[in-house]
Amino acid sequence: MDILGLIPTFGNAAWTIVAFIAALSIIVAVHEYGHYIIGRLSGIHAEVFSLGFGPVIYSRVDKRGTKWQIAALPFGGYVKFLGDADAASGKDGAVISTLSDADRRRTMHGAPLWARAATVMAGPAFNFLFAILVFMGFFLSYGIATDAPAVGTLKPLPFEGQTLQPGDQILAVNGKPTPDQETYFAVIKDAPLTPTTDYLVRRAGAEVTVPGPFPFPPIVDAVSPRSAAMEAGIEAGDVILSVDGTPIVAFDQMPAIVEASGGKTMALQVWRAGEVFDAELTPRRSDLPKAGGGFETRWMLGLSGSGGFFTPEVRTPGPWETVTLAVDQVWYMTTTTLSALWHMVTGAISACNISGPIGMAETMGDAARGGLEMFVQTLAMFSVGIGLMNLFPIPVLDGGHLVFHVWEAITGKPPSDGALRILMTGGLAALLSLMVFALTNDLFCP
Repeated sequence: MDILGLIPTFGNAAWTIVAFIAALSIIVAVHEYGHYIIGRLSGIHAEVFSLGFGPVIYSRVDKRGTKWQIAALPFGGYVKFLGDADAASGKDGAVISTLSDADRRRTMHGAPLWARAATVMAGPAFNFLFAILVFMGFFLSYGIATDAPAVGTLKPLPFEGQTLQPGDQILAVNGKPTPDQETYFAVIKDAPLTPTTDYLVRRAGAEVTVPGPFPFPPIVDAVSPRSAAMEAGIEAGDVILSVDGTPIVAFDQMPAIVEASGGKTMALQVWRAGEVFDAELTPRRSDLPKAGGGFETRWMLGLSGSGGFFTPEVRTPGPWETVTLAVDQVWYMTTTTLSALWHMVTGAISACNISGPIGMAETMGDAARGGLEMFVQTLAMFSVGIGLMNLFPIPVLDGGHLVFHVWEAITGKPPSDGALRILMTGGLAALLSLMVFALTNDLFCP
């Protein structure tokens, strides 16, 4: 056996596992801290805050009597409140019966309904809040495009006639005025597919016409995790020169060519930092959200582009604008996820879109290899997914507990202990079935 030949594979697997554990630990910590802090503020005492399950590796007890611990199996976590029988907040009747009225108020089962509901809701809410804060950080760090189209930085291109400069304000493209970003994109959308385009720019107070590349050249802005492009080693910043021998001027030429391939392996010629190399990629079938709602199924290489040959001049958004942009981003991810689930249930798209632990680990590993920015963005996406999943009305999940609280609010009393045991067992069975289904997808879906 070629032991040395296995080292790269082992290294990739180890990197994937480390990235997945790191991501899962962050998301779980955020989720459980939401339960903990809102519970504490609501007067409910947390006995244990655990990252992971099984044997305890490290622990300490704080001044409030809460035991903070890290356990050996890093695939989840929990907060155990006073009066809980287990990590799923089952009722420990024997312990609760020995407590005074004041101490019973400090349990999840003896606290007022509002306190229990707020504590349960806080876990998913903190996952959404975490994602919002991440996207706020990106908007504040990288800014947003100014109203007028202006060149911030030029992207490397194999274009010898590049004469645009950072700071140029683009006044017209091929003689058509571009007074603002909206008009600019409308104009360049209809630009002819030619290697050279004329730009009228304002530079140092003067107006000059200069040649430049096609507005949307085939520059790779991002590579999707678990994609054919990622496996082939394509990187952000690469320029696709040709596909199956067909020269490429615009990134938007590629989707039609890839779709026409019918999934056959394609030969790409790629430019990277002055060097040209060949790569072979086999498209994969993917379900993509459409702008007007719904999904479409297409062959995909996993490349994102059409960001233009320059990064625009940017400005820092104001506080309220930053919050609004981040919330809009999280809302879009949430509604798209719900739409995808509905389309899977109705059979409109493949159920293979549901990934299990292996698929999630591969995604996080690829995202980590793509750099810190991609890793953090993917982490925010996963946080939204975990928060949303926990709101499903399945007993043992937070959504199931919230359903119990709604029942109590309507009837004036909680479900009986016997009914809760049956519902929790059924919910656990349903959750395990879903996990097995997702794992099967990881193993057998293309």
